[in-house]
Amino acid sequence: MKKTSTRLADGRELVYYDLRDDVVRDAVDPRPLDPISTTSEVRRDPLLGDSVAIASHRQGRTYHPPADACPLCPSRDGRHSEIPDGDYDVVVFENRFPSLADDSGRCEVVCFTSDHDASFADLTEERAALVLEAWTDRTAELAELPHVQQVFCFENRGAEIGVTLGHPHGQIYAYPFTTPRTALMLRSLDDHRAATGRNLFDDVVARERAEAERVVLETGEWVAFVPYAAHWPYEVHLYPTRRVPDLRALDDAARTEFPQVYLELLRRFDRIFGQGEPPTPYISAWHQAPFGDPRRDAFALHLELFTIRRTSGKLKFLAGSESGMSVFINDVPPEAAARRLREVASA
Repeated sequence: MKKTSTRLADGRELVYYDLRDDVVRDAVDPRPLDPISTTSEVRRDPLLGDSVAIASHRQGRTYHPPADACPLCPSRDGRHSEIPDGDYDVVVFENRFPSLADDSGRCEVVCFTSDHDASFADLTEERAALVLEAWTDRTAELAELPHVQQVFCFENRGAEIGVTLGHPHGQIYAYPFTTPRTALMLRSLDDHRAATGRNLFDDVVARERAEAERVVLETGEWVAFVPYAAHWPYEVHLYPTRRVPDLRALDDAARTEFPQVYLELLRRFDRIFGQGEPPTPYISAWHQAPFGDPRRDAFALHLELFTIRRTSGKLKFLAGSESGMSVFINDVPPEAAARRLREVASA
């Protein structure tokens, strides 16, 4: 992998990640951009104890542009985008409309490919491995920022999810706090340790592997399963078989196997609902241990992949119980979801 860092016209950082070592990245962003002005502010909810980012400047962000005006495509034929070069493998850059900025954190965009009409599932294993290297490198870089406590790499796919740019891409949020979901996991981790003397993540994975009914696929380095109490209609959790706190700690064997495993999961998601269906909308989210927490080594890196589509032509909406009280109601039994995801395995 070759890494080349540069700056856009308004001062934001952009990083190219290339498969070939001989690639030269010297294109300059010629756009007359004004310096970025953000209004991002993190406020704490006194009742729930969680944090909310207030970012009014995001009202003006790019919204469903036509393909020939996509800001994530390479700059070509006289049209200048967020990526100055005429082609790229993987690119990461600071978001022009960040939810978090300055002391409130940092938001980055990850472009998986220069092909506007592709998806992550279309990538080669070599290119998927490069994305993993980019996620890992960004986690390492952002961990060095003094105000960052947790790094979250994720992908939203599909208009149903709320995606406003069709180009295949993901995002990275560097939070100045431990997120509420992670805090709940850490609390459960503490409770389980106090009650049993064992690690909660290890016991969860061991249970799923032993019962096997909800396991979707397993290799020497990774295991993917539908969790016992899945919140979403089709939800898969992917764990390395050796517990590590974050992406930086994955060993070479796990990195080598990841592209094959992850691409297979994404391709199965696209086959869940049968031929003729539009691409399955999904969220893919890496859960990494917060920095500086004494329980870091007890936390388990894992990826959660889920869709809001519950059956052909129907979505799972977060209505009264889910949105009002955070109590999920799942219409698809986890065992049935796992069975369907095994049925659509690649031949």
